[in-house]
This record gives sequence, structure tokens and C-alpha cells, in this order.
Amino acid sequence: MNPTGSDAVRVAVVEDDSVIRARLQQFIGSRPGLQCIATFSDAESACATLPSLTPDVVLMDIQLPGRSGIDCVKDLRSALPKTQFVMLTTFDDDDLVFNAIKAGANGYLLKRATTEEILDAVASVHQGGSPITSSIARKVVQAFRRNAADAQPPKTEAGLPSSTDERLSPREEEMLSHLARGLPYKEVADRMHISIDTVRSYIRRVYEKLQVHSRHEAVIKFRER
Repeated sequence: MNPTGSDAVRVAVVEDDSVIRARLQQFIGSRPGLQCIATFSDAESACATLPSLTPDVVLMDIQLPGRSGIDCVKDLRSALPKTQFVMLTTFDDDDLVFNAIKAGANGYLLKRATTEEILDAVASVHQGGSPITSSIARKVVQAFRRNAADAQPPKTEAGLPSSTDERLSPREEEMLSHLARGLPYKEVADRMHISIDTVRSYIRRVYEKLQVHSRHEAVIKFRER
């Protein structure tokens, strides 16, 4: 029998897709040792109610209507210091991963994970683990390696430090190719399956790397490259 007392891990679900939300609620309720205490379809209602419920674990969708799941975690982290947050998303974008971690997420899973993997992640994070989908873990490791390499002063052909590092990541080049075709930020975000805030983050990095100050200058320099 599934315990519903103090021994059960109290789980809340924040997910705008009603089918996925109902499925998670059902699966959590059928797993011994887990109890689904509440579900929410948006960040606003979750932020308003969860502090009074003090769940042990929250499964948080990133792409929510209105405010994002990352913003929701930022708001709830101080009010729920003992709650563990596991992000659920269809995207494995680098910026989303790191923004979620910075916001206070304890785990990060793709929605294509099996039900068993998601429920195991809930149990793991409650016991102090940091569950993360293997493909995302690989991205995190690669990003840390890139950051370590970028921390070294880049060299010119003469062996002297260069004034700028113009290397663009594949995602930054993809974004610039969309901008070069005149697409608005919203359409770029939709095509790349990222948020508009993430597009703006890419743009800021590209401006720094190319040493430009506008979209027009960035596109010109990109075409020259």
C-alpha cells in the first residue's frame, strides 16, 4: 500500500500539459513511498500555493504559459529551502540547463525519460542525489571544459594574447543565420526551441565575441565570415 503519512515523499507537479500532468499525478500516486499532494498548470498558481504546502519534491516544467518554470524556482527557493526541484523539459539547451541550475534546481530531466526514470529521480533527489538525463550531463561536462579553455588567454599566430575570441558555438551560428534572414526574435526562438530570453543571451555573447553593438553589425560580420 502506498503510504500517505509522514513516511511518504510529498510531491507536487507543475506542468501546463493536462495529459502529462494527469499521467504524472497517476504514476506518482501508484508508486509506493510517493504521494502527489498538488498539481498546477502555471507558475503563478504554483508560486502562490506551494510555500504553504511545503512539498519534499517539485517536478517543474520549464516552458510554462506566462512565467517560466525557472522563474518559478527562483521565487520558491527562498520560501522552500528544503524542497528539491527537478526540472522537466523537451529541450536540452545549454542556457536552459545552466539557468535552471543557477535558479536552484536539483535535477534536470528530458520529458522523453521513462516514467520509471522520472519516479526514480524523485526518490533520488529526495535522498540527496542530483538526477540528470545522461545527454544533458554530457553537455554540462562539455560546457565546463569549454569554459576552462576560454579562461585561458587566446593566442595569435605570433603567440601573443589576442584582443578577442571570435569563435562562435554551433548554436550561436544557427541563431545568427536566422537573424541574417531577417527573422524576428520570437520566430528565432520558436525555430530553435528556446525562449526569447535565451535568444537575447546568445545575442549578448555574440556581440561580445564579434565586438559589435547591433544586430545589423553582427549579421554583416557573420556574412563576412
